[in-house]
Amino acid sequence: MEAKAMARTVRIAPRKARLVIDLIRGKQVGEAYAILKHTPKAASPIVEKVLKSAIANAEHNLNLDINSLYVKEAYVNEGATLKRFRPRAQGRASQINKRTSHITIVVAEKK
Repeated sequence: MEAKAMARTVRIAPRKARLVIDLIRGKQVGEAYAILKHTPKAASPIVEKVLKSAIANAEHNLNLDINSLYVKEAYVNEGATLKRFRPRAQGRASQINKRTSHITIVVAEKK
């Protein structure tokens, strides 16, 4: 049995979110939560929120024991990119890409 939680179109670059996601993949949920609490990255609170949601889904929907849960899958996919323009010298403009992410965490019960 596994429970899943997703956060779609989060305004953080996937490259930055992946650094945080890589820290918790395969860990027990308590340990993963502690890691996220003490990681000084902008993506940490967002990933923490998704992890809490996955744990709540496991407990409420599937009646799984929280103490035996671990992070089975954790990945970040690229979402839609907001394209903006910044004025530059001599009347030119350069494109700024504001990237978004889809964060997915799957928790499962350890046998």
